Amino acid sequence: MSVRPHIRIRRIYDPPMADDGARILVDRLWPRGISKERADLTLWLKAIAPSDELRRWFGHDPERWTEFQARYRLELQNNPESVENLKSFVKNGPVTLLYGARDTEHNEAVVLCNFLQGGLQKE
Repeated sequence: MSVRPHIRIRRIYDPPMADDGARILVDRLWPRGISKERADLTLWLKAIAPSDELRRWFGHDPERWTEFQARYRLELQNNPESVENLKSFVKNGPVTLLYGARDTEHNEAVVLCNFLQGGLQKE
């Protein structure tokens, strides 16, 4: 049976929505200008974020996007504890993956969402 998990991706700077479900920040660094109260997080899962080395290399350069995705997926495959932690939230209801980047198409939350959806559909 194929599972279609409800995973949403949003910038942390957007106001929380009633249907966000679990709000999980997936950045390694705390976003500038956001208080913990305003973030309204369920969890800050910085261990699932790209490594500092990968994050710095990528620098949100769209020309490095394809390679970034491949490298980040490899990091995720080598980080089963954090992935399982996040999957447990996804299996229990809607999840909103939050990120701080300005670029809404080229960021770790996009890769992470695709990675999770692909993995959960195989289970």
